[in-house]
Amino acid sequence: MKKSIWLIQAAFFYLFTLCVAVLPRSQSTRIGSNIGSFLFNILHSRREIAIDNIRQALPFMKKHPAWTGAFDTAEEIALATFRNLGISIVEVCRLYHGKGNDLMDSMTVIGKENFQHAKDMDKGVLCVSGHCGNWELISLSFKQHLNENVWAIVRKQNNPYLNTIVEKMRMGYGNKVIYTKAAAKPVLSVIKSKGVIGMLVDQAVFEDNGSLINFLGRKAWANRAPAIFAHKTGAPIVPVLGYRDGDRHVLQFLPAYPPCGDRTEAGIDQDIQALANYLQDFVCAHPADWYWVHRRWKRAGEPA
Repeated sequence: MKKSIWLIQAAFFYLFTLCVAVLPRSQSTRIGSNIGSFLFNILHSRREIAIDNIRQALPFMKKHPAWTGAFDTAEEIALATFRNLGISIVEVCRLYHGKGNDLMDSMTVIGKENFQHAKDMDKGVLCVSGHCGNWELISLSFKQHLNENVWAIVRKQNNPYLNTIVEKMRMGYGNKVIYTKAAAKPVLSVIKSKGVIGMLVDQAVFEDNGSLINFLGRKAWANRAPAIFAHKTGAPIVPVLGYRDGDRHVLQFLPAYPPCGDRTEAGIDQDIQALANYLQDFVCAHPADWYWVHRRWKRAGEPA
């Protein structure tokens, strides 16, 4: 029975991607925005999670130097977030069916020299990011803009048939995937071969895998893996961010983060807090371009 349900889910998802992918790009933004508004109205629990997360972070963000003042309320940011997610869904469908070149051609890349400087160190590169903008597009665009393939660390879908579809998209344009379960060995192997690892590190982890940090005015558990891998290998950590600018995407590479040099738990915590600060600055500057829908602050002694 479960197999039949999984097959139906995967078939429906594939047909949806096919229908959306044939839309002209001139219509895709409007349709994607409408899809996002529709999801905002029907996904009540996810909408409330987003609004509550934003409401608790908003006082901190409004005092932050990067705050632009583009929004007044948590509800406005949440709706804009869902609309951006809807547009991303349409874009991902186009990417899956090989129609993503126009998206990539229209991207603006900032700080390419920062990535190249890290690559020239000849120790591999750890690209650290979060669920910013269209994060799937950002990963796939490395080949076109940097002539580099990325090994992306991802979670395997529970539905194996759906996972095959998603994996095909993520491995498009020359990329590869490493699944989070038992990821350490293949990650170290890629770094040893001077490859590029892509990590999204903005979701809550369990205490035994995390550092307790301050993020948007609240305590949160953050993944310690970037600092641990950097300490083990000497690979530079390059913060990567992406956001929308009208109907274009901006891909930004910040200068490589220099680890503090302290390999104790306290040193790792210091490095992870510093990396979280990059994302914190980004969210304050681009609040509708971050994925507020997940429970970022759970298990950290804060209201989820």
